[in-house]
Amino acid sequence: MDSLSGVRIIDFTRYAAGPQITLLLAFMGAEVIKVESMVNIDHFRREEAAVVFGSARAAADCFNSLNASKMSVTLNLTTAGGVELAKRLVQLSDVVVDNFRAGIMDKLGLGYPILREIKPDIIMLSASSHGSTGPESKYIAYAVTMGALSGLSQVTGYAGGPPVIMRSSADLRPGTSAAFAILAALNYRLETGEGQFIDFSAREALSCGIGEIIMDYTMNGRVRSRNGNRDDIMAPHNCYRCKGEDKWVSIAISNDEEWAALCQAMGNPAWTKEERFGDQFSRWRHQEELDELIKAWTINYDHYQVMEMLQRVGVAAAPSFSNEELFNDPHCRERECFTSVQHPEEGELFVLAPAWKFSATPARVTGPAPLFGEHNAYVFGELLGMPEEEISRLVAEEILY
Repeated sequence: MDSLSGVRIIDFTRYAAGPQITLLLAFMGAEVIKVESMVNIDHFRREEAAVVFGSARAAADCFNSLNASKMSVTLNLTTAGGVELAKRLVQLSDVVVDNFRAGIMDKLGLGYPILREIKPDIIMLSASSHGSTGPESKYIAYAVTMGALSGLSQVTGYAGGPPVIMRSSADLRPGTSAAFAILAALNYRLETGEGQFIDFSAREALSCGIGEIIMDYTMNGRVRSRNGNRDDIMAPHNCYRCKGEDKWVSIAISNDEEWAALCQAMGNPAWTKEERFGDQFSRWRHQEELDELIKAWTINYDHYQVMEMLQRVGVAAAPSFSNEELFNDPHCRERECFTSVQHPEEGELFVLAPAWKFSATPARVTGPAPLFGEHNAYVFGELLGMPEEEISRLVAEEILY
């Protein structure tokens, strides 16, 4: 039995942040039904020439990664018939998730007040960049703007350089946070029998990751700037070039004992005994010179070699993996970080497996991302009990479209 066996989720999400929410719940055994339409197809389905309009072609890499273990139905929500079918699905479901701009679901006739009348214990999470209230709630946003508004981009990057644009991490981190909120709501419903509405702001979720920076301003009046790979306390703390093309290793030292171990691994060169590197604070003050000296050592070795030499003496060090190195890493292979799925059109694909290793209710990938409308027959025929003739009529009328 899976952790969320018996939980059905109607998924109106697209792009990355929304599908990440339902992907994590699907990992735990929830039945996720992704609602799509040729009128408003998921952007990631179209990318990299995967989908041709009017066909059931497979999707791009992002789509296949973020939508594994889900079902797909085609439902045109710009039609009254499509909206009514969506309501019928809600009657049979536990959770509704969307990541439209605030107010879109209400305009479609699928807002929480209406869905609660249909199913009083329904849980609905609406994920948007700005939340459903406030002067910017109707603003358009993507990962780059969410990262900017969260304050995260402004403190990410090198001193003297521009803020770093947040890409997929600005989608996936909020998506993970939203999945946690749904689990809390499911637990509350289990205890009380009551559903609820979750107003979720992605930019606020990202801001939760820089709480100490906000506190530094409110307590000390300091405005943080970008500081590259440097840490507020640890030194050395950086990514160092190694032997080979674009090979790097990350090293972090938090105390004098770790520093002594690093010096030992490097052969205790004379410069390590200089006063400017004599304690943690001195090393922190002289990071620029320290980084150059460490790089002069790491450049002679493969990044794996540096990791192994330092880990043997108790120093935190790790190579900066490329996607190729990550996929072939023996540790990841032993822990089954990637799982193979058989896609009906693309053949064998490897997708990320759940990071949780439950002892009693193993999280798992149950199948590949769905083809466009692949599960229309199951959802409309079996779940809603519609005869084939009616389904064919709805297809002809572009309600199932």
